[in-house]
Amino acid sequence: MKATNLAKLRKEMEQRLERKRYEHTLGVAYTAANLAMVHGVDVEKALIAGMLHDCAKCMSHHKQISLCKKSRIQLSEIETEERSPLLHAKAGSCLARKKYGITDEEILQAISYHTTGRPHMSPLEKIIYIADYIEPGRERAKRSYADIQNLQQVRRMAYRDLDETLCKILSDTLDYLSRKGGKIDSMTRDTYDYYCQIH
Repeated sequence: MKATNLAKLRKEMEQRLERKRYEHTLGVAYTAANLAMVHGVDVEKALIAGMLHDCAKCMSHHKQISLCKKSRIQLSEIETEERSPLLHAKAGSCLARKKYGITDEEILQAISYHTTGRPHMSPLEKIIYIADYIEPGRERAKRSYADIQNLQQVRRMAYRDLDETLCKILSDTLDYLSRKGGKIDSMTRDTYDYYCQIH
């Protein structure tokens, strides 16, 4: 993708997304590009995947479900629930293909699994998953000093070892959901089990 096309994509996201979501999107795209440079991953792919990772977030739940059904995308029970924080990832992958003409399967997979992760992720998939967690704006969303300290630790880790970082993020996510009584998607649990076994 040429720089002009990337600028067009950025403009499109600015128009489609709410201001805070757009700022988060920029944070993820540029964090992903930085991680890609460090870990020897295609920077352009990281920018595109980061820019589009939340492209379906502004769509209604009904439209996201419909988009996935039309594309014959299988959804978990949790993903189909109203107000699911996971559904936009798979819907975003469909939208990236249909509306923005993205055909690169690695980019589409990175968008699709940025909320749950999956076993056997490519380096790009890992980078988008991690960048979504550590981008600069996330610090404002953390409520406690302990959360902020933990985020700083994860950020340092991300530039050393992607798999170790995945384990830490997944562990913290599962712990948080357990403490809050939140539902855990089986794919997140499978991803945690896989990366903790190999790391």
